[in-house]
Amino acid sequence: MNNGNELNRTFDTASTLYDKMRPGYPAELYQEIFGYVRIDENSHVVEIGSGSGQATGPLLDTGCKLIAVEYGEHLSELLRKNLGEYNNLSIITGKFEDISFAESSCDLVFSATAFHWIPEETGYKKVFSMLRSGGAFARFANRPSISQNCASLVHEIEELYDEYYYRFYEKKRSPQQFFTKEQAEKIAVTAEKYGFTDVRCHLFHRERVFKADEYIRLLSTYSDHIAIERTVREEFFSKIAETINKYGGNITIYDTIDLELARKP
Repeated sequence: MNNGNELNRTFDTASTLYDKMRPGYPAELYQEIFGYVRIDENSHVVEIGSGSGQATGPLLDTGCKLIAVEYGEHLSELLRKNLGEYNNLSIITGKFEDISFAESSCDLVFSATAFHWIPEETGYKKVFSMLRSGGAFARFANRPSISQNCASLVHEIEELYDEYYYRFYEKKRSPQQFFTKEQAEKIAVTAEKYGFTDVRCHLFHRERVFKADEYIRLLSTYSDHIAIERTVREEFFSKIAETINKYGGNITIYDTIDLELARKP
């Protein structure tokens, strides 16, 4: 079994699927970021955990000089392939914690569904050091949940998670809950412990509909699912697909995207 410190490596083993199946982020989110901090061709920006570029393009479109930090070699290759036409993009393959950045050199540091992999104190202190006075940290993430529009489907999938996922990890399932504004506010105020001010948070919502095989491909990009022993994982995924097809062949995912903003004084 992969331990928690190594789960982030598993993304790279499914880099092509990750590139195809992971969604980008809503335009309204970037509008909030750009309303909070001015970013243009004179700006210096660092992205932490770029993946294959799901969140990167809208920042590059401002003309800023952007350094993308990605741990996975295969994902870095896809990032170069996907965004190679931008001459304002530099890519560093490695762990953010291990890479040196000049102090007070950045106008914006941002991370999309990746900052949770970094130890809190290490991450916030390093970002604070990198930012210029008035610079901003934008942390955002997608929090998907199965829509409750078919309670029977949800119940049967939860039972499959008990049988396969939670048994494998030797844990008990908590009731499914949608990500809340209170949770986003708790993440936002964490930045204040490390000297940040003007903290804000925003939530955005959307729905995505998947056929059974598409949903299995999506699950195959989640690090904790990839890490399940292969024969267990294959049976687990097969049972999920059967269940979705039993209830009409589609499953609806309700996404909550949270954005937390903080400023260096």
